[in-house]
Amino acid sequence: MKSSEVPREPARPGLIRRAARWAWRPERRWHAITVDVLLVVPAALDALLNFPPPRDWRFLVSLAACAVLLVRRRYPRTVLLLALPGLYAGSALIAAMIAGYTVARTERALWQKVTAAVLVCLGSFLPWPLARLGQESVSTITQAVVYATMLGTGPVVLGLLAQTRRDLSERIAELAELREIERTLYAKTVLAEERARIAREMHDVVSHQAGLIAVQAGALQVTTKDPVARETAGTLRELAVATLEELRSMILVLRAAGAGPTELVPQPRLADLPRLVAAAEVDAVLRVEGCLDGALPEPVERAAYRTVQEALTNVRKHAPGAVTEVLLRVAPELLTVTVRNAPPGGGVRGPELPGGRHGLIGLRERAALLGGTLAAEPEPDGGFAVRLRLPLGGSPADCAGHRHQEPQRRPGPLGRAGRSALRAASNAATPTTSAATATG
Repeated sequence: MKSSEVPREPARPGLIRRAARWAWRPERRWHAITVDVLLVVPAALDALLNFPPPRDWRFLVSLAACAVLLVRRRYPRTVLLLALPGLYAGSALIAAMIAGYTVARTERALWQKVTAAVLVCLGSFLPWPLARLGQESVSTITQAVVYATMLGTGPVVLGLLAQTRRDLSERIAELAELREIERTLYAKTVLAEERARIAREMHDVVSHQAGLIAVQAGALQVTTKDPVARETAGTLRELAVATLEELRSMILVLRAAGAGPTELVPQPRLADLPRLVAAAEVDAVLRVEGCLDGALPEPVERAAYRTVQEALTNVRKHAPGAVTEVLLRVAPELLTVTVRNAPPGGGVRGPELPGGRHGLIGLRERAALLGGTLAAEPEPDGGFAVRLRLPLGGSPADCAGHRHQEPQRRPGPLGRAGRSALRAASNAATPTTSAATATG
């Protein structure tokens, strides 16, 4: 194409074509009514033109055959039987042909459609009265048979074609739906394969490096003579081991599709909060308000633990050295977790740690699944607060009443000690755990 030529826009459909598209609406009810009324017109003209005045009873029978076409969709066989007297005694050929087409268009048995074609053929061939048949020549009778066969079988064949087209359209729609289902299943298969690949990569890369960290920290803990370095190495080793356990749980979840039932390691709960706050390397204080004698639902405890863990990680990354308070409030109907840190002092910048900025989003989704809410917003004094609210439905036991028996599960290394520390904090309503005092 030359540079001076301007590409032409696609031609819009003409006015007549747009009008035809608007008028031809088979899915509308008024469309079917309009078509039936319009079909009565040529059938009535057939009777009027073949019976000039004076008209007798045969004309009335022919008009009746035309009128019954208005209900041909609902009663196709009845309309055909009512149209046959007008065909045999009068001149209702068009009405009978329309009735035969309607019977062939329905989902009736094949013998009924063949019978309709035979009846219309006989009606268009036989004269009235029948005595006139003997007065016709062989040539005339032969031509009448040919015309009658065409006039009787043509509408029925056309109706069969229309029914076949409708069946094919329904089949195509069904195939399209099946193809969409197949695409969905294929997408799920690809997703499962991608999860398996991610699980393999996590196992090959992350677990290997975390294992090396644990081994090196254990070797440093055994060989060093500095007590502070020994304690730090022990903490690093414990963190690496805990990371490997959680990584194993995530890998099992990623491989769950088709892998069968698997046994997961115990998930962290509120009993592990003292150890989490102590090992967070943050100047944090844990406060507990309310009764913790009753066992909370495990998903609720796990969501609260993950919220505190993510909040302390963000404090360590974005506000190092800031004083942080972790408040756990347990009421009969509500569990509230608040992690608030003061503004960082001294202009200290946090270490450059990797982060996908998806932690709080995941926590909000977890809280929403449990019917709660999570809010994370800056404070007026320059600090930051994360508040989690989870409904309990009256699950915690009354402190003055009986104790709930704790679910049977394999406790963590400090599970029982952590729960004891939480209960002591609940009774005293004073700080129970501080990162500074725990590591000192």
